[in-house]
Amino acid sequence: MNCRHCYAELQLCFLDLGAAPPSNAYISRERLNSPEVYYPLRLMVCEQCWLVQTEDYAGRETFFDGDYAYFSSVSTSWVAHAERYVRTVAARFNLGPSSMVCEVAANDGYLLQFVQARGIPCFGIEPTRSTANAARAKGLMVVEEFFGVALADALVAQGRAADLIAANNVLAHVPDINDFTSGFVHLLKPTGVATFEFPHLLRMVQHGQFDTAYHEHYSYLSLSTVDRIFKANGLQVFDVEEIPTHGGSLRVFAQRSDVGFHAVTPAVNALIESERAAGMASAEFYEHFQHVAERIKNDLLAFLIQAHREGRKVVAYGAAAKGNTLLNFAGIRRDLINLVCDAAPSKQGKWLPGSRIPILSPEELLRCEPDYVLILPWNIAPEVIQQNARLVEKGVRFLTAVPELKII
Repeated sequence: MNCRHCYAELQLCFLDLGAAPPSNAYISRERLNSPEVYYPLRLMVCEQCWLVQTEDYAGRETFFDGDYAYFSSVSTSWVAHAERYVRTVAARFNLGPSSMVCEVAANDGYLLQFVQARGIPCFGIEPTRSTANAARAKGLMVVEEFFGVALADALVAQGRAADLIAANNVLAHVPDINDFTSGFVHLLKPTGVATFEFPHLLRMVQHGQFDTAYHEHYSYLSLSTVDRIFKANGLQVFDVEEIPTHGGSLRVFAQRSDVGFHAVTPAVNALIESERAAGMASAEFYEHFQHVAERIKNDLLAFLIQAHREGRKVVAYGAAAKGNTLLNFAGIRRDLINLVCDAAPSKQGKWLPGSRIPILSPEELLRCEPDYVLILPWNIAPEVIQQNARLVEKGVRFLTAVPELKII
């Protein structure tokens, strides 16, 4: 396998989780008696540009199809994060009725609804039909295609060049990261700005977040590597912020390299230096992550087996992709966790891929009277506990498994 950015041969393994079905391939009742397709889930490190990336076994259409079940608006904390973002960038970059905002991977309109409410012209790009239709139901204009240079050129020809392009949690989801990045250069106006949010690879390693690895995440990113990829494709990073979402993310601000309208802030070099000091440009940084994943898996299994022996009932909350990675790597099935609850109607009445644990509505948590609730999307654990305060009053214990087993 060769690096998807610089094409160097890949030899250093970062993480091997065996094989699993795609993490968002939830099973409908009609498909419950059908076989599932499993793909190896193995992450490699490029020792030339230090891009961490999955081995590819299927095209992006396999993972992002018309039945895609992840709807961003289900998480109230994420919607609030989007609203704050819109308020901040609208003020910083003087966006108004004469501006054009585009969001790549607009999902269900969770962010653009706030742009539209401010009277700023906007449109989204979203290839998954289920979420694109949800955005259209909010009155938003959505282009239902995958983004790249060809689509960017077509949009510019239609008069849709952008003053701001938002790209939250999508840079890691693209197989051709060079074409994708170049698309922003083509779509931006000369003084336009693109912002990217993505989980920070440094935090993933420091906090044992191996469950954020899944087939839909083609790349795992540091600022140093993103800066290198952007430079090679005509973008310049001019600012960066560390934000708490998804266990520790970066918000990167970029502009066209041929214009360089915005001055580069000291934060960019400071963060690149901190990554270098952490050893991210050395093989040693990546060589021990497999052991971390195995420790987390074994600790969770030991807890679940002991609870099972004691007759304790353990259920899960959040049919999240990261949860599917954890459950399938650990080989957890319905004998140890017999149901998972999720607030997303798109997931309720289905089964988790691989483990085939049924997905029910959150109301089921009160009816089933569990002893423990394992929160699979650990990044929103406070939100989950707050929404289920009645369970806490009844003595139900909540726990998370990453970065270590913790009973809350």
